[in-house]
Amino acid sequence: MRRERVNVSAWIGALAMGMIFLCSPFVSIFTDWLGCRKTAMSGATVAFIGLLSSSFTKSLELRYLTYGILFGCGSSFAFQPSLVILGHYFQRHLGLANGVMTAGSSVFSITLPLFLKKVGDVLGLAHTLQILSAFMFIQILLSFVYKPRLVLPAAEEGKTTTTKCLMCFHQYRRYLNLRVFRNITYRVWAFGVTAAVLGYFVPYVHLMNHVKKEFGETEKNWTLLVCIGASSGVARLAFGKIGDCIPGPKKIYLQVASFWVLGIMSIVIPLCNVFEGLIAVCIFLGLCDGCFITIMAPIAFELVGPREASQAIGFLLGMMAIPMTMGPPIAGFIDDFFGSYRLAFYLAGIPPIVGGFVLFLVPIIHYRMTKRKKKEDPSTDRMLLASENVLNGDMLPGNPNPEARV
Repeated sequence: MRRERVNVSAWIGALAMGMIFLCSPFVSIFTDWLGCRKTAMSGATVAFIGLLSSSFTKSLELRYLTYGILFGCGSSFAFQPSLVILGHYFQRHLGLANGVMTAGSSVFSITLPLFLKKVGDVLGLAHTLQILSAFMFIQILLSFVYKPRLVLPAAEEGKTTTTKCLMCFHQYRRYLNLRVFRNITYRVWAFGVTAAVLGYFVPYVHLMNHVKKEFGETEKNWTLLVCIGASSGVARLAFGKIGDCIPGPKKIYLQVASFWVLGIMSIVIPLCNVFEGLIAVCIFLGLCDGCFITIMAPIAFELVGPREASQAIGFLLGMMAIPMTMGPPIAGFIDDFFGSYRLAFYLAGIPPIVGGFVLFLVPIIHYRMTKRKKKEDPSTDRMLLASENVLNGDMLPGNPNPEARV
């Protein structure tokens, strides 16, 4: 009964993670509409309220709302502008800046679980959530420094309020368009990633429970978290730089490799009979995670171009929400039924491998389409030419005026 309650409670964390991705398309719209500062501030405030209210309730059902929805949705609105604002301050080294920033989360993924365990054992869950809400309050204050470096054209000064409202309405419609789905390479890429992430989070979420069951380790478990976080941080910096050196959609091959290795590692987890084997698996899991996260945005730019990249990323993250949310709880139910995570890890390795094969087709389709267009029109491949002439940040979310220069 206690194990069933634990696995049911896993839905709360899975719901919060799913909301982060599900809200991404809407975050892009609000970031363009309100700007990075207001969007991040509002999101951090909602997440703060969600965490703080979760500390005052013991009902799992109510925590679906406070933690799963409020905290998850607020985190999505707080996180995405932090990526967007980089485009307003970095041009040539935007990729490196993005890698450094996302690598910072790996540092917290190493230290925060250890800190929370110590605090949770002493103070309990309620006070631990209150401490986490204090971190979110600090993020509210930090969002004040999100100052977009935009210069509006002089022609904007003489426009009436009605005209500006009409312009905002037309921009709102533009950010909701589905033109990215007309691109067949983007459709195949989005389908492949969506299929792959069904088993993506299963190893990360249930590995600790599997180790406790199979090895009974308690003091060494933190080593696995350190390996995942450290290798993920290194991979975000390394693969970000490597991706810049790979031309065109061939960057997808890095993502293909990361999904294949991730799937194989998930299948290998139940076969590890020694704790050191799990350490090696966790290192590879971290490398796959860092590669997947870092290379996603550059691939979107290559497939759809700078003008549509923000929408492409938003729609992709939204599509990933459902399979990412469903994977860990399904694995929990498998454990409830069979009394072991072994089958769950075996099954979780299949979607990333299948998704990797789908992604492998994207560069092939892209170059065949490019070759066909070149025969029909010599001036083809305008997307790549345009991307070379556009400064980073010109077409990114958070810039309410597409003509504004950084």
